[in-house]
Amino acid sequence: MDLLGTVGPLVLMFAIFYFLLIRPQQKRQKATRQMQSDLKKGDKIVTVGGLHGIVDGIDEDKIVLKAGDGARLTYDRQAVREVKND
Repeated sequence: MDLLGTVGPLVLMFAIFYFLLIRPQQKRQKATRQMQSDLKKGDKIVTVGGLHGIVDGIDEDKIVLKAGDGARLTYDRQAVREVKND
């Protein structure tokens, strides 16, 4: 019974830590990976650096963005933060 009193709170703290911190982070990472793999030509996106652009070309792990004044920039897929639905 003394062992349960010692180990019980540690197990409870780990369970709370898992459900409040680890699991939500894993869900966000999975959603981000899915969004980055579903990119297609013509999507309006925002990069992690704040650049707004339109996907002009897609490769295995790189994308080409069309930015203002016809500039074309190459980025890694992992640099995409979000897809705008405007």
